Amino acid sequence: MKNIALVAAIAAGLTLSACSSEPEGVEGSDAADLETPETDGEAAMAAMALKAGDFGELQLGAKIVGPQGPEVKAAISNEAGNFGDMTSYVACPNGMPECDPKTAPDGTVYTYVHIVYPGEDNDGSTGVGAGNTSSDVERATAFRMTRPATGFTGNAGFSKAEAIAAVGEKADVVVTCDGGALVWTVSAGDGGDQWEAREPITFWWQSTVPPSGPADAYQLTANYTDAVGSGPYPGGANGASNACNDTAEPAG
Repeated sequence: MKNIALVAAIAAGLTLSACSSEPEGVEGSDAADLETPETDGEAAMAAMALKAGDFGELQLGAKIVGPQGPEVKAAISNEAGNFGDMTSYVACPNGMPECDPKTAPDGTVYTYVHIVYPGEDNDGSTGVGAGNTSSDVERATAFRMTRPATGFTGNAGFSKAEAIAAVGEKADVVVTCDGGALVWTVSAGDGGDQWEAREPITFWWQSTVPPSGPADAYQLTANYTDAVGSGPYPGGANGASNACNDTAEPAG
Protein backbone atom coordinates (compact mmCIF):
# COMPACT_ATOMS: atom_id res chain seq x y z
CA MET A 1 0.00 0.00 0.00
CA LYS A 2 1.32 3.42 -0.89
CA ASN A 3 0.58 4.94 2.50
CA ILE A 4 2.36 2.07 4.27
CA ALA A 5 5.31 2.60 1.94
CA LEU A 6 5.40 6.21 3.10
CA VAL A 7 5.32 5.08 6.73
CA ALA A 8 8.19 2.69 6.12
CA ALA A 9 10.22 5.37 4.37
CA ILE A 10 9.77 7.77 7.27
CA ALA A 11 10.53 5.10 9.84
CA ALA A 12 13.78 4.14 8.13
CA GLY A 13 15.39 7.44 9.08
CA LEU A 14 14.38 7.52 12.72
CA THR A 15 16.38 6.84 15.87
CA LEU A 16 14.92 4.19 18.19
CA SER A 17 16.27 5.76 21.34
CA ALA A 18 14.62 9.09 20.58
CA CYS A 19 10.96 8.10 20.48
CA SER A 20 10.30 4.71 22.04
CA SER A 21 6.97 5.12 23.85
CA GLU A 22 3.86 3.27 22.70
CA PRO A 23 1.74 4.90 20.00
CA GLU A 24 -1.67 6.29 20.76
CA GLY A 25 -4.36 6.28 18.12
CA VAL A 26 -7.76 7.91 18.08
CA GLU A 27 -9.80 7.30 21.23
CA GLY A 28 -12.95 5.35 20.57
CA SER A 29 -11.60 4.07 17.27
CA ASP A 30 -11.57 0.41 16.35
CA ALA A 31 -8.44 0.97 14.27
CA ALA A 32 -5.42 -1.22 14.93
CA ASP A 33 -3.31 1.94 15.34
CA LEU A 34 -0.21 -0.20 14.68
CA GLU A 35 -0.65 -2.05 17.99
CA THR A 36 -0.48 -5.31 16.04
CA PRO A 37 1.82 -4.42 13.12
CA GLU A 38 1.66 -6.76 10.15
CA THR A 39 4.76 -5.62 8.24
CA ASP A 40 8.35 -4.75 9.10
CA GLY A 41 7.63 -1.11 8.24
CA GLU A 42 4.63 -0.98 10.59
CA ALA A 43 6.66 -2.64 13.35
CA ALA A 44 9.43 -0.06 13.00
CA MET A 45 6.88 2.76 13.03
CA ALA A 46 5.18 1.39 16.14
CA ALA A 47 8.47 1.08 17.99
CA MET A 48 9.37 4.69 17.27
CA ALA A 49 6.02 6.41 17.78
CA LEU A 50 5.47 9.17 20.32
CA LYS A 51 2.43 9.10 22.57
CA ALA A 52 0.09 11.59 20.90
CA GLY A 53 -1.90 14.02 23.02
CA ASP A 54 -5.41 15.17 22.12
CA PHE A 55 -5.65 18.83 21.16
CA GLY A 56 -9.18 18.87 22.58
CA GLU A 57 -7.76 18.31 26.06
CA LEU A 58 -5.22 21.15 25.95
CA GLN A 59 -5.83 24.29 27.99
CA LEU A 60 -3.90 27.15 26.47
CA GLY A 61 -3.32 30.75 27.45
CA ALA A 62 -2.94 33.82 25.30
CA LYS A 63 -1.47 33.69 21.80
CA ILE A 64 1.69 35.48 20.72
CA VAL A 65 0.77 38.52 18.65
CA GLY A 66 3.28 39.02 15.84
CA PRO A 67 3.48 41.32 12.81
CA GLN A 68 0.67 39.30 11.16
CA GLY A 69 -1.47 39.29 14.30
CA PRO A 70 -2.21 36.33 16.58
CA GLU A 71 -2.42 33.87 13.64
CA VAL A 72 -0.30 33.22 10.56
CA LYS A 73 -2.15 32.11 7.43
CA ALA A 74 -0.26 30.62 4.49
CA ALA A 75 -0.70 28.49 1.41
CA ILE A 76 1.06 25.12 1.23
CA SER A 77 2.51 24.92 -2.25
CA ASN A 78 5.18 23.76 -4.66
CA GLU A 79 6.08 24.58 -8.27
CA ALA A 80 2.95 22.76 -9.49
CA GLY A 81 0.58 24.93 -7.44
CA ASN A 82 -1.16 25.07 -4.07
CA PHE A 83 -2.05 21.91 -2.19
CA GLY A 84 -3.52 23.33 0.99
CA ASP A 85 -3.90 26.12 3.52
CA MET A 86 -2.39 26.32 6.99
CA THR A 87 -3.39 28.55 9.90
CA SER A 88 -0.81 28.61 12.71
CA TYR A 89 -0.36 30.24 16.09
CA VAL A 90 1.76 29.91 19.22
CA ALA A 91 0.22 30.04 22.70
CA CYS A 92 1.54 30.39 26.22
CA PRO A 93 0.39 28.10 29.07
CA ASN A 94 -3.10 28.41 30.52
CA GLY A 95 -3.42 31.29 32.96
CA MET A 96 -1.14 33.69 31.07
CA PRO A 97 -3.40 36.55 29.85
CA GLU A 98 -0.59 37.91 27.67
CA CYS A 99 1.97 35.93 25.69
CA ASP A 100 5.07 38.00 25.08
CA PRO A 101 8.37 36.07 24.96
CA LYS A 102 10.19 39.25 26.05
CA THR A 103 8.41 39.26 29.41
CA ALA A 104 7.46 35.59 29.79
CA PRO A 105 9.15 33.88 32.76
CA ASP A 106 12.05 31.50 32.24
CA GLY A 107 10.88 27.97 31.58
CA THR A 108 7.74 29.01 29.70
CA VAL A 109 6.56 26.26 27.37
CA TYR A 110 5.13 27.44 24.05
CA THR A 111 2.51 25.41 22.17
CA TYR A 112 2.82 25.56 18.38
CA VAL A 113 -0.52 24.89 16.68
CA HIS A 114 -1.03 24.22 12.96
CA ILE A 115 -4.49 23.79 11.40
CA VAL A 116 -3.96 22.13 8.02
CA TYR A 117 -6.62 22.24 5.29
CA PRO A 118 -5.78 20.03 2.31
CA GLY A 119 -6.87 21.69 -0.92
CA GLU A 120 -8.33 24.87 0.60
CA ASP A 121 -10.30 26.20 3.57
CA ASN A 122 -13.07 27.88 1.55
CA ASP A 123 -11.90 31.34 2.68
CA GLY A 124 -11.20 33.50 -0.35
CA SER A 125 -9.11 35.93 1.70
CA THR A 126 -6.50 33.36 2.76
CA GLY A 127 -4.17 30.93 1.07
CA VAL A 128 -5.95 29.06 -1.71
CA GLY A 129 -9.55 30.19 -1.44
CA ALA A 130 -12.00 31.06 -4.23
CA GLY A 131 -10.33 32.88 -7.10
CA ASN A 132 -6.94 31.35 -6.35
CA THR A 133 -5.46 28.13 -7.62
CA SER A 134 -6.35 25.07 -5.56
CA SER A 135 -5.81 21.35 -5.70
CA ASP A 136 -8.46 18.64 -5.60
CA VAL A 137 -6.72 16.66 -2.89
CA GLU A 138 -8.01 13.10 -2.77
CA ARG A 139 -5.50 11.78 -0.25
CA ALA A 140 -3.21 13.63 2.16
CA THR A 141 -0.96 11.29 4.11
CA ALA A 142 1.49 13.31 6.19
CA PHE A 143 2.23 16.67 7.78
CA ARG A 144 5.77 17.27 8.98
CA MET A 145 8.47 19.73 9.90
CA THR A 146 11.33 20.20 7.46
CA ARG A 147 13.68 21.48 10.17
CA PRO A 148 14.61 20.14 13.62
CA ALA A 149 12.09 20.86 16.37
CA THR A 150 14.24 23.24 18.40
CA GLY A 151 13.37 23.09 22.11
CA PHE A 152 10.91 20.20 21.63
CA THR A 153 9.71 18.97 25.02
CA GLY A 154 8.45 15.57 23.89
CA ASN A 155 4.79 16.65 23.94
CA ALA A 156 2.93 16.63 20.62
CA GLY A 157 -0.35 15.46 19.18
CA PHE A 158 -3.38 16.30 17.06
CA SER A 159 -7.13 16.83 17.26
CA LYS A 160 -8.65 13.39 17.55
CA ALA A 161 -12.17 14.67 16.91
CA GLU A 162 -11.05 16.32 13.67
CA ALA A 163 -9.16 13.20 12.59
CA ILE A 164 -12.31 11.10 13.04
CA ALA A 165 -14.41 13.70 11.22
CA ALA A 166 -11.96 13.77 8.32
CA VAL A 167 -10.97 10.12 8.00
CA GLY A 168 -13.61 8.20 9.93
CA GLU A 169 -13.38 5.73 12.78
CA LYS A 170 -10.43 4.00 11.12
CA ALA A 171 -8.29 7.14 11.48
CA ASP A 172 -4.70 6.31 12.37
CA VAL A 173 -2.44 9.28 13.13
CA VAL A 174 1.08 8.42 14.29
CA VAL A 175 3.63 10.98 15.51
CA THR A 176 7.32 10.18 15.00
CA CYS A 177 10.71 11.87 14.90
CA ASP A 178 12.83 12.08 11.77
CA GLY A 179 16.24 13.68 11.96
CA GLY A 180 15.15 15.86 14.87
CA ALA A 181 11.94 16.94 13.11
CA LEU A 182 8.37 15.85 13.84
CA VAL A 183 6.19 13.85 11.44
CA TRP A 184 2.44 13.24 11.72
CA THR A 185 1.46 10.33 9.43
CA VAL A 186 -2.26 10.07 8.64
CA SER A 187 -3.50 6.69 7.42
CA ALA A 188 -6.88 5.21 6.57
CA GLY A 189 -5.66 2.25 4.52
CA ASP A 190 -6.21 1.88 0.80
CA GLY A 191 -9.98 1.79 0.94
CA GLY A 192 -12.75 3.95 2.31
CA ASP A 193 -12.52 7.54 3.45
CA GLN A 194 -9.24 9.45 3.27
CA TRP A 195 -7.92 12.78 4.55
CA GLU A 196 -9.18 14.91 1.66
CA ALA A 197 -9.73 18.49 0.53
CA ARG A 198 -11.42 20.90 2.95
CA GLU A 199 -11.06 18.50 5.92
CA PRO A 200 -8.98 20.36 8.55
CA ILE A 201 -6.88 18.56 11.15
CA THR A 202 -5.09 20.45 13.94
CA PHE A 203 -1.55 19.37 14.83
CA TRP A 204 0.42 20.66 17.83
CA TRP A 205 3.79 20.41 19.55
CA GLN A 206 5.50 22.15 22.45
CA SER A 207 8.86 23.89 22.73
CA THR A 208 10.80 25.81 25.35
CA VAL A 209 11.89 28.21 22.60
CA PRO A 210 9.55 30.96 21.30
CA PRO A 211 9.17 31.64 17.59
CA SER A 212 11.39 34.11 15.79
CA GLY A 213 8.87 34.49 12.98
CA PRO A 214 7.33 32.46 10.15
CA ALA A 215 9.59 30.09 8.24
CA ASP A 216 9.16 27.62 5.37
CA ALA A 217 9.51 24.79 7.85
CA TYR A 218 6.34 22.73 7.30
CA GLN A 219 5.39 20.24 4.62
CA LEU A 220 2.21 18.46 3.52
CA THR A 221 2.25 15.26 1.49
CA ALA A 222 -0.90 15.28 -0.65
CA ASN A 223 -1.76 13.40 -3.84
CA TYR A 224 1.67 11.73 -3.44
CA THR A 225 3.57 15.01 -3.78
CA ASP A 226 5.22 17.29 -1.22
CA ALA A 227 4.29 20.95 -0.73
CA VAL A 228 5.78 23.45 1.72
CA GLY A 229 4.12 26.13 3.87
CA SER A 230 5.28 28.90 6.16
CA GLY A 231 4.47 28.92 9.86
CA PRO A 232 5.90 29.99 13.24
CA TYR A 233 9.26 28.38 13.93
CA PRO A 234 11.52 28.61 17.01
CA GLY A 235 14.35 31.09 16.96
CA GLY A 236 17.97 30.23 17.58
CA ALA A 237 18.73 28.96 21.05
CA ASN A 238 22.23 27.79 21.85
CA GLY A 239 22.12 24.50 23.70
CA ALA A 240 18.34 24.09 23.42
CA SER A 241 17.24 20.51 23.88
CA ASN A 242 15.22 18.48 21.39
CA ALA A 243 13.37 15.45 22.76
CA CYS A 244 13.62 13.80 19.34
CA ASN A 245 17.36 13.67 19.78
CA ASP A 246 17.36 13.47 23.57
CA THR A 247 20.36 15.77 23.50
CA ALA A 248 21.20 19.46 23.34
CA GLU A 249 21.53 21.02 19.93
CA PRO A 250 25.03 22.33 19.14
CA ALA A 251 25.72 25.91 20.10
CA GLY A 252 26.53 28.34 17.35
